Amino acid sequence: MLSQAEIKLINSLKLTKNRRKTGLFLVEGPKMISELINYANFEIKFIAANKKWIDSHSDLNNFALKEISENALQKLSNFSTANEVLAVVKIPEYQEFTTNIDSLYLVLDNIQDPGNLGTIIRTADWFGIKQIICSTDTVDCFNPKVVQATMGSLFRVKCYYEDIPTFLKKQQIPIYGTLLSGKNIYEENLSQSGFIVIGNESKGISQEVQSLITRPLFIPNYSQSKAESLNASIASAIVCAEFRRSQN
Repeated sequence: MLSQAEIKLINSLKLTKNRRKTGLFLVEGPKMISELINYANFEIKFIAANKKWIDSHSDLNNFALKEISENALQKLSNFSTANEVLAVVKIPEYQEFTTNIDSLYLVLDNIQDPGNLGTIIRTADWFGIKQIICSTDTVDCFNPKVVQATMGSLFRVKCYYEDIPTFLKKQQIPIYGTLLSGKNIYEENLSQSGFIVIGNESKGISQEVQSLITRPLFIPNYSQSKAESLNASIASAIVCAEFRRSQN
């Protein structure tokens, strides 16, 4: 059974400061746990699950499985309807970021909404972008809501946290970003490599980062549209799709 100390640990990992202190994060739900076990090279500290889940996964005897009651799992869950299982996992330690001149990267400038970040990570995974550079004020990618929104893509996409202006000043490949003053993305000759900057949900790309963009792009709107802007995750998907389409 799950100990009181382990219950306390799980609750503590809902806060960024405790994830940083312990180097641990939470993964919740049968699908996410399946992705974690089968496709991720992450260290699992222990898995807490109800009896039904444990009985149906008797082959996982090489993991530390802890039984927990339905009621206790509901109290620990980050969601209104508790899942059957959750895991405490070690935050991976990545090697220092190095630029590959043949690759595409996303650069996230102060993304605040966990759902947006999770969706962007999932989008990156779909389009074969394996590394994302996040500003230091972007929401923590190991936030439980971010983890859930990635639907397992967090296990395949590496997120690095950097001072974005300092980082971009060192780069030698194109730096793209969506700006109202940019060129129509559907009419541009897009390169096979580069950094694609995505701005904050309400403020867009910061002025300092804008000054470093070498290839400004614009996603044209429908002529009768009254919308002021696109959601950050939607904009990411459109831009990624266009880059990949242009390379086919």
